[in-house]
Amino acid sequence: MKKLIGYAMDIGEQMLISGAEVHRVEESISRICYALGAARVDVFIITSSMVVTVHTNDGNTYTQTRRVTSTNIDFEKLHHLNQLSREICEKKLTEQEIEKKLRDANNCKKFSLWFEFICYAVIAAAFTMFFGGDITEALISLFVGAIVRLSVYFFEKIISNKIFHKFFAAVVITLLAFMTVEFGWIANVDMVIIGNIMTLIPGIGLTNAIRDLFTGDSIAGLLRSIEAVIAALAIAAGYFLVAVLGGFVL
Repeated sequence: MKKLIGYAMDIGEQMLISGAEVHRVEESISRICYALGAARVDVFIITSSMVVTVHTNDGNTYTQTRRVTSTNIDFEKLHHLNQLSREICEKKLTEQEIEKKLRDANNCKKFSLWFEFICYAVIAAAFTMFFGGDITEALISLFVGAIVRLSVYFFEKIISNKIFHKFFAAVVITLLAFMTVEFGWIANVDMVIIGNIMTLIPGIGLTNAIRDLFTGDSIAGLLRSIEAVIAALAIAAGYFLVAVLGGFVL
């Protein structure tokens, strides 16, 4: 039973890291434990910690805790983990089958770094056009978006805190945007900055925070809301550092 609880915790932990809301993770762990023979399951999860207590039919009680220190949004991996949890509940998979499928989910194909560069660039250009920018500003945003993803890639190697990633990315965006004005390529930086900052907005975190609040997970919802607000403040601070303290905006 201890080993089976470990599988449920592994699945739940990876789901939480991959971007699942707390209620979904709690429900998945509970269903898996009941499917594996638990008489009662008590699950408490917030964004950084997991506690699961399982009561068995023979009167034994097992508790496991996990400390979750990172997030890495990956919907493809999350899809595989959701499918695995359903198969455990429906088909009563063996330990060997669970291990294999969990390993396959953790090793699922990831998007290449070059593809992420392209996505950042295209999304930034699209938002620039959406907010009223012209074709020249969209092309500048295309270039800046690729540079931003490259800078985030290097920041991730140096600093583990994602809040600082967003701060430094906002600094890069603002600095490059004002440089294009200095070179005379565009007359206004607003659309370029807005288009690129949209790639940094913590939309998934804020959405999950609202869903957690609606489902009654108040602590997790508040923690994610605070994290999203801090991320937004970090982005604003990056802009302020360059635009105001740098003397571009008086």
